[in-house]
Amino acid sequence: MKTFNEKEEKLNSSLQKLKNLKLEKPELAEQTKKLKFQKNQLEIEKRDIENKYKILLTEHNTLKQKIKNDKLSQRNKELKFNEKIDELNQETDILLEEVDKWQM
Repeated sequence: MKTFNEKEEKLNSSLQKLKNLKLEKPELAEQTKKLKFQKNQLEIEKRDIENKYKILLTEHNTLKQKIKNDKLSQRNKELKFNEKIDELNQETDILLEEVDKWQM
């Protein structure tokens, strides 16, 4: 029978050999590498899309504000135009009254 020390040395040697063994399959390593590459590509695309979204959102807000300003400007122009029409109507009424006076 072998001694306890010999068994222990043999066991330690076997454990060391097991540690040194590569338990990975080469196909799995290649697939993992491909998956990591795809993940990195997707992250890059995601960042690009997020940046484009931020730009579009900024443009949207700018255009929305511009439309709001244009509507206000248009409303002011309409009010001024209506005031001018009212003034012209008043002047026309005054002129008509004057014409009526002269015709009598």
